[in-house]
Amino acid sequence: MARYIFITGGVVSSLGKGLAAAALGALLQARGYSVRLRKLDPYLNVDPGTMSPYQHGEVYVTDDGAETDLDLGHYERFTGRPANRMDNVTAGRIYRDILGKERRGEFLGATIQVIPHVTDAIKAFVLDGNEGIDFVLCEIGGTVGDIEGLPFFEAIRQIGNDLPRAHSIYIHMTLMPYIASAGEMKTKPTQHSVKELRSIGIQPDILMCRSDREIPADQRRKLGLFCNVREDSVIEARDAASIYDVPQQYHNAGLDDAVLRAFGIEPAPQPNLQRWQGITQSLHAPEGSVTIAVVGKYTGLKDAYKSLIEALVHGGLANRVEVKIDWIESEVFENEDPSPFLEHVNGILVPGGFGVRGSEGKILAARFARERKVPYFGICFGMQMAVIEGVRHLQGIAEAGSTEFGPCREPVVGLLTEWMRGNELETRASGGDLGGTMRLGAYTALLGEGSRVAEIYGARQISERHRHRYEVNTAYRDELEKKGMRFSGLSPDGLLPEIIEYEDHPWFIGVQFHPELKSRPFEPHPLFRSFIAAAKDQSRLV
Repeated sequence: MARYIFITGGVVSSLGKGLAAAALGALLQARGYSVRLRKLDPYLNVDPGTMSPYQHGEVYVTDDGAETDLDLGHYERFTGRPANRMDNVTAGRIYRDILGKERRGEFLGATIQVIPHVTDAIKAFVLDGNEGIDFVLCEIGGTVGDIEGLPFFEAIRQIGNDLPRAHSIYIHMTLMPYIASAGEMKTKPTQHSVKELRSIGIQPDILMCRSDREIPADQRRKLGLFCNVREDSVIEARDAASIYDVPQQYHNAGLDDAVLRAFGIEPAPQPNLQRWQGITQSLHAPEGSVTIAVVGKYTGLKDAYKSLIEALVHGGLANRVEVKIDWIESEVFENEDPSPFLEHVNGILVPGGFGVRGSEGKILAARFARERKVPYFGICFGMQMAVIEGVRHLQGIAEAGSTEFGPCREPVVGLLTEWMRGNELETRASGGDLGGTMRLGAYTALLGEGSRVAEIYGARQISERHRHRYEVNTAYRDELEKKGMRFSGLSPDGLLPEIIEYEDHPWFIGVQFHPELKSRPFEPHPLFRSFIAAAKDQSRLV
């Protein structure tokens, strides 16, 4: 029977609960256990698919097409276990499903209430589908005291009572601030947070205290005393130089030992952390560095590109180099020569995005990379802008554009209203809902024989995750291929361009999918591995 670990947060948000859950999952795996990680988000959106990246960070997409919280990216990268749509739920989805049942009469006229109907739905989500799993880790979004989180806290409280003894524990993550004028760390915020948690019936078994420095032993004793937690279960969660240092750091602080002790698993199997030690050694002892310009439109919030950042790190690990990212807002050089911004870099990456803002800057970045022979990686929107650039400057069609930006005389990129997924036809209306209506999840692509991408992947058929609404128009393909742009990856029916590349360029590849979503520190994505290798070669030429 699965054991459940519930991870909550207090004092402030953005403490790193998702990373803590992922690191703990990795530590339990290192001891030979199987794990599953789930995220419960109390906000009322059905999913984060229509939320601004500035509000929520990136939208992580699973193979089955779910638009989820970015923490699921941490879960996959640290454990290697693919997530699915049943690993992330929001209050909006819970309420939508309940109200749908009520409208269909499935409650037989009963009054629908938060308790038991909402809490029962949350409990069913948490407990479903965990057969054969040793540990299920559930992270509750937000902080204790948030009004929208109350049904979720009540649900996990009930689960603790419903399960047999020693089958559930609660971990509470808080902030330990350092007051410079007083010269000491303060435990009071954590005390108040635990008091709030206990007031709704949850007593934490383990405290994880985020700090920027060592927590003195007397402070840990004080927290244990006032929060009714064993002193050896007050875990220091100090800031780390890299997220990949966190599993080893938390192990050294005693987190996994405290968890197994709370479940009564003693003596516990010893962990094998060799692969994590290998990652950190490579990370902190690079043999050189490369600079990659990321020309994007959400550069003000790095979480908007979280998986992209990590995939670049993974590419660096594969090539034993440090990857330095030069963040460039694409609007900066829309009406300027991009050379001063890009001359010093070893590679240019144009990531995904939506809308017209910054698009001309991305097109200029693609042109600079093509003409100056700088390695270029266009992802989703970045591929589309590269194709538009080719039509404009190689074919001489100045009016080439995308219907995403409005009416267009030369629609190189346009809205697709139906496509095949395997043997099934998927459709959408041009004026329909935005949420959940994109081409989402894993799709197959066939790679051209002798193409660069076929060589990189070592395969002729691949599966990659998508999240986009517009597609490249194949009507321009023949003329572009005469100019050197090869459509080297296509959907199985040959209708949807998936990959383009320039054959006479050191490294210029655009992909319609999001390869960053499948990159792992132990298995860097082939495209990122190859892109950073090309950037490394470029750095030797400078």
